[in-house]
Amino acid sequence: MKVLVPIKRVIDYNVKARVKADNSDVDLTNVKMAMNPFCEIAVEEAIRLKEAGSATEVIAVSIGDKACQEQLRTALALGADKAIHIETDAKLESLHVAKLLAKLVEQENPELVILGKQSIDADNNQTGQMLGALTKRGQGTFASKLVIEGENAVVTREVDGGLQTVSLPLPAIVTTDLRLNEPRYATLPNIMKAKRKPLDVVAADTLGVDLAPRVELVKVEEPAKREAGVIVESVEELVTKLKTEAKVIS
Repeated sequence: MKVLVPIKRVIDYNVKARVKADNSDVDLTNVKMAMNPFCEIAVEEAIRLKEAGSATEVIAVSIGDKACQEQLRTALALGADKAIHIETDAKLESLHVAKLLAKLVEQENPELVILGKQSIDADNNQTGQMLGALTKRGQGTFASKLVIEGENAVVTREVDGGLQTVSLPLPAIVTTDLRLNEPRYATLPNIMKAKRKPLDVVAADTLGVDLAPRVELVKVEEPAKREAGVIVESVEELVTKLKTEAKVIS
């Protein structure tokens, strides 16, 4: 079984993002970048499937400029067998990414695609679902458990009411939630070995996908800062403030 794992380069989650002075976008100058945390979980799950004998090959793929190869090398160091870089400098939206991945799925024909449920920069939570629709494959989103049983992927999903288990005939699409696994760290020997693993570069414009923007970014602002709280002397004063100032009760 071949497993394809799309990964995204994002601002490291330990870094506080800054907005540009003109509010045009997030300032990425001298900012540490890393693999999206949900993508790390997807890579880990694919590697575990290979270690368990359920998968035979793990392919990591990333879409973006040349800097994405850093995260692809990380995926190779973690245990992926091969990496594919779909190179483009265009500012991509979820639908662009899903369409590019659909083209790659058509070429590579993996039995399973495992993605992070969302990226921590845009937080859209759209690409996995769009990819499932475009490839007409069954999808198990928000996975907290994944088991391969014969020709099916059994996915335990985290939903508002608790847990839901679905059985998907392969080939299928799975998106990962936080509790699926604990990603490993790349060891130094594996980092060195990763330099010898294949990393193929494909120009995005050769895949026949229209990358024209559908959404216009108008303005980026930092969240409003929380105001200091106040201490009230009595329940009556609290109720009055909730009515007259906060206006959360009537």
